Amino acid sequence: MKRILIKNARIVNENEVFNGSVIIENEIISEILRDGKEPLATCDEVIDAGQQYLLPGIIDDHVHFREPGLTHKADIFSESRAAVAGGVTSFMDMPNVQPQTTTLETLEQKFELGAKNSIINYSFYFGATNNNTELLKSLDKTRVCGIKLFMGSSTGNMLVDRMAALERIFNKANILVAAHCEDQNIIRQNTEAIKAQYGEDPDVSLHPVIRNAEACYSSSSLAVSLARKTDARLHILHVTTGKELQLFEDKPIKDKKITSEACIAHLFFSKDDYATLGTRIKCNPAIKEVTNRDALRKALNSNLIDVIGTDHAPHLLTEKIGGTLKAASGMPMIQFSLVTMMELVKEGILSIEQLVQKMCHAPAELYEIHHRGYIREGYQADLVLVNPNAEWEVTSQNILSKCAWSPLEGHRFTSKVEKTFVNGKLVYDSGLVDETYRGEELKFRLQ
Repeated sequence: MKRILIKNARIVNENEVFNGSVIIENEIISEILRDGKEPLATCDEVIDAGQQYLLPGIIDDHVHFREPGLTHKADIFSESRAAVAGGVTSFMDMPNVQPQTTTLETLEQKFELGAKNSIINYSFYFGATNNNTELLKSLDKTRVCGIKLFMGSSTGNMLVDRMAALERIFNKANILVAAHCEDQNIIRQNTEAIKAQYGEDPDVSLHPVIRNAEACYSSSSLAVSLARKTDARLHILHVTTGKELQLFEDKPIKDKKITSEACIAHLFFSKDDYATLGTRIKCNPAIKEVTNRDALRKALNSNLIDVIGTDHAPHLLTEKIGGTLKAASGMPMIQFSLVTMMELVKEGILSIEQLVQKMCHAPAELYEIHHRGYIREGYQADLVLVNPNAEWEVTSQNILSKCAWSPLEGHRFTSKVEKTFVNGKLVYDSGLVDETYRGEELKFRLQ
């Protein structure tokens, strides 16, 4: 049994930062030592953290890895490689692929692809449609992270737009429902008005006018109303407006059944960035005004926003050509998600403890993931070592996503992921990825 000692680290865990060491045996955290205390038994390998931060591995509850069917954009292998380089050790992947993950057969096929191709730990959402609600009761709640519900049309055209179907989904789902909320009628009306004024493909700067705050709030409030009516477990994805925050309770996750996610792009960019980045930052829901971005940032210091995810959604740059109605929506974000949030830590927008709460602890608690998301003895050794004082630049040479671009290209960061452990295995080390390693299937709701 190999013992690995990570010593001299600044461990960030469960709302505290302390000097200490962690011992890994096989896949498990076997000991946590505080303040220079030495291990009782000899270790086979010693890694000196040099007072860098040691965090739990990031758990990303919201990715689009495009496999199967859209693998010219991305695939599970390429995007899990990018993820581990960014300190992400677990992901939950969305169903809008080809074929869509809306049958038990296509769901099982995705699990097989994950086992074969993923460098990190994985799970998959089941996609709800207008017509497949009878399958919801057959889902294995220990394997499936949740049900994805598109209450707004986006990539893949999986919109559920019949009220009767929505009510059935909320009634029959005995598992978390993760919802994309945008009111399609409002978007349609806004689209026609903008086209009448600006032509068939208006500039991308009008994207947040078409997919505006009213569209988001209208749909999110409907989802919340349905969840309360049916006592369903609802998680609203990529909240983008200050008004939507009124729908949520400033309570710990354990004390509520309706939770929320904010995404990196909506926390980092604003409408002003369309002038320089154009369609590279076009996504659904749209990146909106600075006032909305700042409201989301402020909410990170409360329980109004529970989780930070990425909505990592790669497209080829050739698919991003056009304006707000023709360019594809979505961008690759996973590789630089942790260091982007570290920039907000340095700006004083949130603390390092809050970062770990929103990106590690909260996803584990919210989805009831077994033995991950915390630095605890007996838990899986998913760990990331972060140098908080390393300046570097995102270039085409260090981008690992298959699409080979990033909206952050040219940005200089002041923190760097140095090492990432997945199930006790050093999978990413100073620029090098062990591409032979395969992660494990996440387990949920184990008694």
